[in-house]
Amino acid sequence: MTSLWKIEQSGLVPIDGGKLDAESQIEDWIERDPSILDPNLLIIGRQVKTEYSGPIDLLGLSSDGSITVIELKREKTPREVVAQILDYASWVVTLETADIYEIANRYLQSKDIGNLPRAFEKKFEQTIPEQLNTSHKMLVVASELDESSRRIVEYLSSTHGVAINTAFFAIFADGGSRYLAADWLMDQGAVDDRVKIRKKAPWRGDWYAIFDQSRSWEDMQKYGFFSAGGGRRYSRPLERLPEGAPVYVYCKGAGYVGYGIVRGNATRACDYSVENVPLFDHPLKADGIRRHPNDLDRAEYVVPIQWLKTFAIPEAKSFPNIFRNQNIVCKLTEPATLDYLYAQFGHSGDGSRSDPG
Repeated sequence: MTSLWKIEQSGLVPIDGGKLDAESQIEDWIERDPSILDPNLLIIGRQVKTEYSGPIDLLGLSSDGSITVIELKREKTPREVVAQILDYASWVVTLETADIYEIANRYLQSKDIGNLPRAFEKKFEQTIPEQLNTSHKMLVVASELDESSRRIVEYLSSTHGVAINTAFFAIFADGGSRYLAADWLMDQGAVDDRVKIRKKAPWRGDWYAIFDQSRSWEDMQKYGFFSAGGGRRYSRPLERLPEGAPVYVYCKGAGYVGYGIVRGNATRACDYSVENVPLFDHPLKADGIRRHPNDLDRAEYVVPIQWLKTFAIPEAKSFPNIFRNQNIVCKLTEPATLDYLYAQFGHSGDGSRSDPG
């Protein structure tokens, strides 16, 4: 229980605890100023309708694109409020980036705040991540904390690494002034660390690469290479791909379209040959790859790939919240995504390959 004292010359004088007229006051305050919970939080929805048991009190978005589900305890029993927020989280995890945009824009426009990218940039002073809802956490908010709630939330977080915590508020009155005090059941940094440790999976050796549809996937498949664009911003990351590495290729806005083995170092497209014939002498679907061939900084680079299985972009493989990252190249460690890709592309995960049928 939170206590507050006023410092007087005679000593500490306790300030009497007040009482909230209704817990909806807290919801109003958090909506207007989410920094009382977390300075890294933008409210993107209130009373958000779900497909399950009811509306989410508040929905927040962090600068890294993660989602926070905020549920007020109100008159619910501890088991009811925890069950409810877990139920909401089971719905939130199914939301794609487009769904988050739809929810946020509906809310922000109703408040005359504008659209999500504009509100995000104003709040965090950075552009919005390409992918949203890569992770989520749950926050129960209460005017007081009971022992049953404490035990349940601590058990889920400490024992099972669930991203859940409780914030509680207390009102204090001193003459004609009232004060709001906020406290946490557990240090939120420690909660986040436990979740990260639990989620962290050993790297199996697989790589991830991404391109957008301004590049020709047909050319890449036909001539055995991968490219991401002209300029060092796009070419330098390709140098991370080691020869012999398995790589899964993601097409922005579609899904995973290719799996192959790296067969050489990144090289300028103008220096790449297919069957002893320069790439530029082959008929290409996209001529953009030919731009600035003699400019080392602006030329497009390619990585030779032996494709083992590919799909046309309309047949790209994906599922809700599959791993995707705006980095051109990175290590792929997310277990659920890898298991799915192994099944779709016929890679067993131990360097061998089976036929998926």
